[in-house]
Amino acid sequence: MSSLDDDVAEILITEEQIKARTRELGQQISKDYEGQDLLLVCVLKGAVTFLADLMREITIPHAIDFMAISSYGAGTESSGIVRILKDLDTNIEGRNVLIVEDIIDTGRTLHYITENLKTRRPKSLRICTLLTKPARREIDIPLDYVGFEIPNKFVIGYGLDFAEIYRSLPYIGVLKKEKYEKT
Repeated sequence: MSSLDDDVAEILITEEQIKARTRELGQQISKDYEGQDLLLVCVLKGAVTFLADLMREITIPHAIDFMAISSYGAGTESSGIVRILKDLDTNIEGRNVLIVEDIIDTGRTLHYITENLKTRRPKSLRICTLLTKPARREIDIPLDYVGFEIPNKFVIGYGLDFAEIYRSLPYIGVLKKEKYEKT
């Protein structure tokens, strides 16, 4: 165990569970988009680990691109202000776009992204998220592919961070409160 593991209160989703569910999602996406153009849009930084594993499970030709969005900073609560830090390099007009996200919490960030991308006239726009936290949802977002539904706990690992740390953990865990609460 690493010292990062010591900061985890509990493991919600194991590495093996993530691998199995990612394989299932990749198979379903491959079936749904068979014979079609597909562009995976990864929302940085949290979704990059999920994207890397998911794209290896997708058996049809596909391209990838990245967006970087800021709404959290170093806190555990969304600031409510969404900014694009890095935009797409690819023109998505007339393309099937699948947004790949790490977690859907309040829905504000994803709502902003989807509304922004719709103005670029993609052929289709769908969402694949590793995690959804419906207890925190403020804006209802239709999710097409969901890895896991989780309770309202602050999670880290498998790309998810707290102050840019813990992304390298191979599982989804709950960060100990004393690590993010002011004492």
